[in-house]
Amino acid sequence: MSFAATILTLYPEMFPGALGVSLAGRALERGDWSLDCVQVRDFATDKHRTVDDTPAGGGAGMVLKVDVLSAAIDHARERQPNCPVLAMTPRGKPITQARIRELAAGPGVTILCGRFEGFDERIFEGREVEEVAVGDIVLSGGEPAALMILDACIRLLPGVMGASDSGTEESFEEGLLEYPQFTRPVEWEGRRIPEVLRSGDHAKIAAWRKTRAHEDTRLRRPDLWERHGGVRDLSASGAQQDHKE
Repeated sequence: MSFAATILTLYPEMFPGALGVSLAGRALERGDWSLDCVQVRDFATDKHRTVDDTPAGGGAGMVLKVDVLSAAIDHARERQPNCPVLAMTPRGKPITQARIRELAAGPGVTILCGRFEGFDERIFEGREVEEVAVGDIVLSGGEPAALMILDACIRLLPGVMGASDSGTEESFEEGLLEYPQFTRPVEWEGRRIPEVLRSGDHAKIAAWRKTRAHEDTRLRRPDLWERHGGVRDLSASGAQQDHKE
């Protein structure tokens, strides 16, 4: 059974976009996942196919109409009743790799893409919709965010990535940033690959990678480090030694 992706959007021509090439594109051709883009405007009931209106209480911009949104969501749920519905909005809960893994393990996902000033809030009261953000940024629409969510899910589907451990030894999988990576040439502009990575000693390599993952997360993403709750007493001497290797 393939992973079913349904996109509710005013711009279906934006899909599959980048998901039509590389690993995701080949997986789409194989049938590992499917894509159905639904035009939200098709659920408008007036002759002008109106999908938005002015904000209640005044203000700039336009707001997507709750009656149109609900009809689009109901349509998607009839076709994929077991798939969660995500709404892309900067007011949503930041997506995590753990949530991506949950989605990828399921039958699929329906993604509602916002535009203009966003959604009529009543859609979240009247329908079971998960509000999701991809970061503390504001996009012109939810479509780029939807592409990000789908890419993150598709790469975790069985058989999509070549190496079985490619999806586990990377940033956020253990609540940490990934350790730094190197490849040939051994020396470039006076900078050498750390000798421990060329030692062939797998235990030392694993220890070095773990230490660097902790240290880089602590320095670059203190928010992740705070949530990780792991070893936090890396000695200055140990860190300096690692950087010298």
